Amino acid sequence: MSAENKIAYIHSDLFLTYCNKLPKVKQRASIVHSLIEAYGLLKLENISIVEPEAATVHDLTRFHSKDYVTCLQKASECCDDSEMEDDFEAYGIGFDCPSFEDFYDCLSNIAGGTLKAAQCLNNKSHSIAINWAGGWHHAHRDEAAGFCYVNDIVLGILKLKERFPKVLYIDLDLHHGDGVQEAFFHTPSVFTLSFHKYAAGFFPGTGSCFEVGEGKGKHHTLNIPLLDGINDKLFAEIVKLVVKDVNSYFQPDAIVCQCGVDGLAGDPMNSFNLTQYGLAACVHYISSLQRPLLLLGGGGYNFPNAARCWTYITAMLLNRKLPSNIPEHEFFLKYGPDYSLEIAPHDFRPNKNSGRYIKGVLSVFKGNLEKMADVWNSK
Repeated sequence: MSAENKIAYIHSDLFLTYCNKLPKVKQRASIVHSLIEAYGLLKLENISIVEPEAATVHDLTRFHSKDYVTCLQKASECCDDSEMEDDFEAYGIGFDCPSFEDFYDCLSNIAGGTLKAAQCLNNKSHSIAINWAGGWHHAHRDEAAGFCYVNDIVLGILKLKERFPKVLYIDLDLHHGDGVQEAFFHTPSVFTLSFHKYAAGFFPGTGSCFEVGEGKGKHHTLNIPLLDGINDKLFAEIVKLVVKDVNSYFQPDAIVCQCGVDGLAGDPMNSFNLTQYGLAACVHYISSLQRPLLLLGGGGYNFPNAARCWTYITAMLLNRKLPSNIPEHEFFLKYGPDYSLEIAPHDFRPNKNSGRYIKGVLSVFKGNLEKMADVWNSK
């Protein structure tokens, strides 16, 4: 089978064991993988399980500072809060990013999963590579933030750039992809595009449509700030419209998509009103652009819904329609009381994204894109 129709799925039992240790998403990796496996998707001909390897210090320091990586290693040896050193706090370790058992091994394995996925695209053995345990977009060069310790996305993009000159990064998470934007803010060869909630006091506080990059990277960053209650139809329409234009202007050689699912109805974030159908429509369109695609996870704190959505998207990419009834498996009882694959939107949640508001956001977007075109045409 040609690589054009081949999907790499990053997984191993050891990898799963480490991914399950992340404090904010404990055991989510197993819940997601078990549902994908229960539906028989991993037995299909056009998907292959690829075992990852832990990222090395050299891998991590392609983006993160040596001092920060050293801090992560030291924090792994002092996972008890009572043993935490004060200087760890300068690197964001503590509070919402605490250390934990097998701390460094967990982080290096998650990063290694995304690096292996990128390598599957680099060597052209696969056209799509999936690491649902990746997608930690808030980590900075020398600071953990927002439950994110190592920015596997930035590392994955740097790996892709060994083969592909121009990379388009698309972030569908509820939260702004600030760590990735910051990493490539001055770079014209990586275009960062984020669709996210933007409101006073909402983490991380960045993501205005007026953040467009600086220096050589000016007009190679675009943000689409959205408000609470957005539904499948409007979200998918906006994503398709924007991605279509960006793809046309930027003409990337490869695409990275962070598909965080904390915007789903039923998520504790309680903000957007999406279902798996809206996010799948976005991923389907992105995959239709026929570029090598690195697909990652991200936020998503209703674990059964995260599993529903990522399983549905995996099946969609495999051109496989799934039955609604959840198959019996290890985590079957978590899907009660209806035991259905469908995620129901909230009927009475108001959509605060008025036509006037969206028109204004898209007007700014169009203006920024035209300026980017001027930059490219002047070269």
